[in-house]
Amino acid sequence: MSAPVVIIGTGLAGYNLAREFRKLDPQTPLLLITADDGRSYSKPLLSTGFAANKDADSLGMATAGAMAEQLNAEIRTHTRVTRLDPTHRRVWIGNEPVPYRDLVLAWGAQTIRVPVAGDAADAVYPINDLHDYGRFRAAAAGRRRVLILGAGLIGCEFANDLLQGGHEVDVVAPSEQVMPGLLPLQAAEAVKRGLEGIGARFHLGATLERLQRSTDGLQATLSDGSQRACDLVVSAVGLRPRTELAAEAGLEVKRGIVVDRLLKTSAEHVYALGDCAEVEGLSLLYVMPLMAGARALAKTLFGNPTFVSYGPMPVTVKTPACPVVVSMPAVGSAGSWSVEARGNDVKALYLGACGELLGYALTGAAVQERLALNKQLPPVLAELPQIMSLKSPN
Repeated sequence: MSAPVVIIGTGLAGYNLAREFRKLDPQTPLLLITADDGRSYSKPLLSTGFAANKDADSLGMATAGAMAEQLNAEIRTHTRVTRLDPTHRRVWIGNEPVPYRDLVLAWGAQTIRVPVAGDAADAVYPINDLHDYGRFRAAAAGRRRVLILGAGLIGCEFANDLLQGGHEVDVVAPSEQVMPGLLPLQAAEAVKRGLEGIGARFHLGATLERLQRSTDGLQATLSDGSQRACDLVVSAVGLRPRTELAAEAGLEVKRGIVVDRLLKTSAEHVYALGDCAEVEGLSLLYVMPLMAGARALAKTLFGNPTFVSYGPMPVTVKTPACPVVVSMPAVGSAGSWSVEARGNDVKALYLGACGELLGYALTGAAVQERLALNKQLPPVLAELPQIMSLKSPN
């Protein structure tokens, strides 16, 4: 039997690649390896579960067994790859070598953890996958007061979701605005007002220094000297691409695992996809580039090398209290923001020297203009001429 295509990771990247590959090739042996239970789910739904009153089981869409049958694949769950061996085209699971025809690293990103003094560090919950969500959901049962660390996209989404789910929410972040680096100030202020309008309390410019157990739950001490009572803490301070095993194996790594436009790493027959990959300097931890990458890589694995391209990729932020759609200009783009604002309805356009649209941020009712604006945006990664198909992917 020939060596399989091996995909490490069964999140959106791993499963979507497997689906796209099976559309082209129903027979080549396919092995997926995952450290969790392999349930299929949509990660963006993790920050909408409380408002929808959904537990972890409700968010799961299919078991690993069902996915294995659907994909004509073997799925090894609760299994950690301990070493990559690209020289011999195999990965190691403890002392077990697993050969591959091609290897795809789709193991995503990990939560950034901040040290917290005090005796209640175990009451800080990162939520990065379905298992994390299940743990937090169980801990939150019967408790109302939640403190969120981080006021970025995920922190704001969880704030909105938890408030709609009946919780009290404090948001603590060292930044001077919400979603720094993603929204211009006027748009950020609109989001903050929208969330405050449904009960959010923001503590910007501060960090959590100590978390202590008390007779009434937890006591959080902030860097500005203030204290907040809470029952549990959500950590939403950001994600970092998983790169350790790749670096140990000698693959080129920067912020993420460096890949070319074919999503190939610096090692032959090894690819990276999704949140762990860095494509031409871009490390985009969003769904749209992941899906584009899965479609292109499936064709490459089938023997039809296909360069990945990204059209305009606006991001919709799930904050119904103040809807947001943003398409950030490319890093280093020369231009400036032009802003029109009426209350929480903000239309911010990032215009180049000749008045061309390079990016935008829309909040409130202004999000209705996103489709028209998308047509004016340049692609994030322009299409390249495709190269000739290979006779065999081996």
